[in-house]
Amino acid sequence: MVRTLILMRHGKSAYPDGIGDHERPLAPRGRREAGLAGRWLRETQPPINTVRCSTAIRTRQTLIATGITAPVVFEAGIYEAAPPSVIELIQLSDDDVSTLLVIGHAPGMPWTAWELASNRDSAPAVELSRNFPTSALAVLEFDRPWADIDPGTGKLTYFHIPR
Repeated sequence: MVRTLILMRHGKSAYPDGIGDHERPLAPRGRREAGLAGRWLRETQPPINTVRCSTAIRTRQTLIATGITAPVVFEAGIYEAAPPSVIELIQLSDDDVSTLLVIGHAPGMPWTAWELASNRDSAPAVELSRNFPTSALAVLEFDRPWADIDPGTGKLTYFHIPR
């Protein structure tokens, strides 16, 4: 079974006075672009079976704005995670999950996409390496169980910036 991993950076956030980073909400632009991302996912990708989402307010609001209704696991560890930690969370996914969406932050999402990609000279990888803005999506495919994914074992098939 081919497994599809979608790594998404949260939507553009607001910066209200007196609100800590973890509690920052989405800005109107962030809600709009996350909605566009959700539409793109429904139109172009396999149905999402499971979501792993950071516990930050802006990632939770991003998930709501996408309209994705798959079962969700909220993971505090995604908030400031480096690629090894994100990969470890992905490896814990159930074998019956064929498409997994992870919603997190920069630099964790772009670095994890880069680490997992075997085709770093491809057009999507070159674009990803230049910039991974808010609401951007990296889609990777794997020909192995989640537990066996490691750096360099996925094929980056899409890099999409919803605008």
